[in-house]
Amino acid sequence: MKTLKYILFFILAMGLSNSCLIEDETNLDLNGKGPNLGGFEQARTTFAAIADGEQYQFDVKVKVFGPTWMDITSDVTLTIAADPSSTAKAGTHYRIDNPTITLSPSKNMLGLFKVTMLTEGIETPLAVAPVLVLRVTQASGAENVLNSGKPISITFNYACPSFLEGTYQVSTEYTATTGAVSMLSWTETITKIGIGTYRTTRVGHWTPDALGGTPGFTFTDVCGVISVPSQNLVDLYANIVEGTAFGTADEDTGKLYIEYSVCYGGACRFYKSTYTRQ
Repeated sequence: MKTLKYILFFILAMGLSNSCLIEDETNLDLNGKGPNLGGFEQARTTFAAIADGEQYQFDVKVKVFGPTWMDITSDVTLTIAADPSSTAKAGTHYRIDNPTITLSPSKNMLGLFKVTMLTEGIETPLAVAPVLVLRVTQASGAENVLNSGKPISITFNYACPSFLEGTYQVSTEYTATTGAVSMLSWTETITKIGIGTYRTTRVGHWTPDALGGTPGFTFTDVCGVISVPSQNLVDLYANIVEGTAFGTADEDTGKLYIEYSVCYGGACRFYKSTYTRQ
């Protein structure tokens, strides 16, 4: 009798196991046949322009993605609209000339949606940067393609005129990972690489030759307030360079003040630098 019970129990267990396997395979098959989605490549981005009365056009990357997007053989048209949660105002901060964009299989279902940033009548600095939230509201033209529903948040940074490029004498208070503090000095050139965006020649206590990569670090100037965004050390190492406090740019004295750290694995070096224009 005990042997019979064991045999019946084994048969029942095998049946349950097979049922689970069949269900898992079915779920996998269904996942492979799920819908493709039309949406944005990023969740957030920033547009920056000087408030000089001009209009500046920017691109937002859109695409079709999903389990079978490579099998799509016809064009897909996406309709894009501003979400009511936006604080940016149409006609004041932005303009969208064409609310639709067509993606083609010949271009790997990728496209650039045009948004025009307006600056006329904008007085800087703004207390709060306006944000435009865009959503894909409709996808048409191909079967099995839906709008993703996920938005992109676009922050409009209106910059004051900024002219920080030039040669500077640098004085830096350097705090090592051990806590030891020393003073360093050197001469370097700051280069403009974008609207209100600059690149130094040196980063930390290292010389450019000691590190390789892209010399220096990137910082932004928004109406006299300097920020150091998070970035890899000389765009090469895993060490993260990041501002530890807002800095300042004084056009009258020609001095910049920048604070930042260089960290890796929980160990950080800190720098407080004053740049005096030569």
